Amino acid sequence: MTDSSAHNPDNSSASAASPAGQSQNLQSIAAHVLTPLGFEVLEVQIQNPGRNPVVVVRIDRLDEQPVSIEDLTAASRAVGDEYDRLDPIRSEYRLELESPGAKRPLLRSRHFERMHGLKAKVRGGGHTFTAPIAAVQGDDVTFDTDNGPVTLRIGDFQANLAEFPPEHR
Repeated sequence: MTDSSAHNPDNSSASAASPAGQSQNLQSIAAHVLTPLGFEVLEVQIQNPGRNPVVVVRIDRLDEQPVSIEDLTAASRAVGDEYDRLDPIRSEYRLELESPGAKRPLLRSRHFERMHGLKAKVRGGGHTFTAPIAAVQGDDVTFDTDNGPVTLRIGDFQANLAEFPPEHR
């Protein structure tokens, strides 16, 4: 699901941060606004940063229920209003809010616990593979790879869901 709207800030007081730094700043702003409303900000990406940038904010509900169109609309208004107020982007941009979807980022132990048994695409920590999530103990996640179990610490690697569960988890 996606909700999008265009934003055209009136002034250009935004910092000229790197795209990664700017994404992190935008994520912090979005989390500050959305967490009290019951949402978790999974990631913020700036797509097409040169011309016609698109700011994509991927959210989930803190109560782990499915994200609805109404949720996306409310979250889009809240984030859009705060971005307009703070003006963290120099130029006109399009804001899109999305539910996690099939390639949801797995960031915390609870994310891995919810998706136990499903395949994740893993990069980092000296590894690149797609394998089922076999176990989660604290910040350690074990994957059942073709070469045997691999255990990695959350924060040392990136993971995205590689298969969509048959029902909401």
